[in-house]
Amino acid sequence: MEITVDKNPDKKKLESMGIKKWSIWEETVSEFPWYYQEAEKCYILEGKVIVTPDGGSPIEIEAGDLVTFPQGMSCNWKILKDVRKHYKFV
Repeated sequence: MEITVDKNPDKKKLESMGIKKWSIWEETVSEFPWYYQEAEKCYILEGKVIVTPDGGSPIEIEAGDLVTFPQGMSCNWKILKDVRKHYKFV
């Protein structure tokens, strides 16, 4: 299971995906475990996070990143700067 990160994707790509219509999630600086029951795509609007999959290497995610989390993945979220993101389950 792998997290994919597209750094600074093209604005046309984001528009074609309809990201502005996706739900918004916000969280303050914190740390917590998470399990993805469904695959999730998200676009980070603000903030900085380190996500560490169980048994895997830490991935740094920040504003401007388009990220895909795989279904069935357990991980730890460490929010370094308050996060605001568009997201949808796929």
